[in-house]
Amino acid sequence: METEEISMKRELQRKVVHVTSLLIVAGYYILPKAAVLLIMTLFLILFLEIEFVRIDLKLKLPLFHRLYRKKEEDRLSGNVFFLIGAIIAISVFSKDIAIAAILMTTFGDAAAALFGKRFGRTWIPKLKNRAVEGCMAEFVVDLLIGFVFLGSWPVILVMAGTATIVETVVEKIDDNLLIPLFAGFNAQIISYILSLGYLSSVPY
Repeated sequence: METEEISMKRELQRKVVHVTSLLIVAGYYILPKAAVLLIMTLFLILFLEIEFVRIDLKLKLPLFHRLYRKKEEDRLSGNVFFLIGAIIAISVFSKDIAIAAILMTTFGDAAAALFGKRFGRTWIPKLKNRAVEGCMAEFVVDLLIGFVFLGSWPVILVMAGTATIVETVVEKIDDNLLIPLFAGFNAQIISYILSLGYLSSVPY
């Protein structure tokens, strides 16, 4: 029980750090797109320098080292992959889809991890540490995010579904990179298809 409480506490600490994605969203609304991308690239460079100190030089950084999972001891952390995914999302996708992708990556993933650890009872066969309760929580949170930022239910469902599936089935590749890319890409494609359908129905 003590080990589970420590694991839960550490997971909460990690997810609080991820809430910094709200700063990215706020900045995207306030600043020009080019300025947001430049600032995010600066932070990516800073994070990579920290990773060099941590991984190559094998130095423990005060406060930071507790936030890394065991599998991240000798590999890039999720923060680096999250920034890369967010930079690509903002560069390629429409503003609303990019913002939704970033928030789903943060809060959908947090819901899956926290609800799975706290309320997980039904475990998905052949998938490591994946509870049905966690997946359902992520899907609901992603739907709510989509409802706030996206205006089309097909786009919302596709994006939320993609984010939940990626988070659930992917284990080796960091989902902080894959969720914004896959969910954002699928949502953008559906959005384009729907807009073409609308345009084709407009009389000349």
